[in-house]
Amino acid sequence: MTKSNKTILGPLLIIIAGCFWGSMGIFVRSLSTYGFDSIQIVSTRVTLAALLFALVLLIKDRRGFKIALRDLPLFLGLGFGSILFFTVCYFTAITMMPLSTAAILLYTSPIWIMLMSFLFFHEKMNGRKVLALALAFAGCVLVSGISGEGITVKGLLIGLGSGIGYGLYSILGTVALRKYSPYTVTAYTFLFAAAGSWFICRPSDMAQKFSDTSDLGFLVGFCFLTALVTAVIPFLSYTLGLERMEASKAGIIATIEPLVATLIGIVVFEEPLRFMSGAGMVLILAAVVVLNLKEKTEKQAAEVKERKSNKKGDNDHDK
Repeated sequence: MTKSNKTILGPLLIIIAGCFWGSMGIFVRSLSTYGFDSIQIVSTRVTLAALLFALVLLIKDRRGFKIALRDLPLFLGLGFGSILFFTVCYFTAITMMPLSTAAILLYTSPIWIMLMSFLFFHEKMNGRKVLALALAFAGCVLVSGISGEGITVKGLLIGLGSGIGYGLYSILGTVALRKYSPYTVTAYTFLFAAAGSWFICRPSDMAQKFSDTSDLGFLVGFCFLTALVTAVIPFLSYTLGLERMEASKAGIIATIEPLVATLIGIVVFEEPLRFMSGAGMVLILAAVVVLNLKEKTEKQAAEVKERKSNKKGDNDHDK
């Protein structure tokens, strides 16, 4: 694969992840009709995703199951501190405040990613990144809707916790990818997240809900589809993309998720498109374009510099 294709592939994989995450509302709403609460849906999703990720790793590279004991805290951080923590915080925030407000707090994640990347990875904090971040966050606010009703200090902290936990995946994932393949990282992340989820999902009550349904086969199949579409495909795509680009850029591009969620709401659930939502979509797309224009500009500048250097070398040789 050429360097140009690699440059394009990174953002493309992050966009794919955001699109699949954006479809989550369809599956969550459908599973809630069976009586599952949000924590039980989280547990079902991460548990089945862990099984599917383990299967992928088994097929791709069985040796990928071997990890160093000293790296267990890293994977515990990814599983408990990121995936499980941010999901539980997000669903808890939804029960404490308007959905739009919870979504805005979740999408503070690019801010935390950028700050953590600056502190731990010494990534440059340049003007284009800040502009893209501002556009993306403003877009998320407009798409989600501006609402401050029903916010408490506790709710605010839990909502911000979802954004920090969400952003932590990019930071810890970047560290893990220095030693392990994306397949190992996602498999162990979800295995730990699944194990943790069983302590809080009330397993006996969840099992009872499965046994009470008259279409168990369909429900089990739909749960596997939920895990595949909302976890396996997007997290694997995001992790593969994270391997090819800076964490801060990946976090900003991933804000395409609320744009996709809004479009699905319009098409699938016949929700009306408000002017503010439309404006927010434009801002999110603008943020993605700004980041990718930066990549293109840097590449062109490097090519021009290389051509000048080669030309100078040829002239010196002729002399």
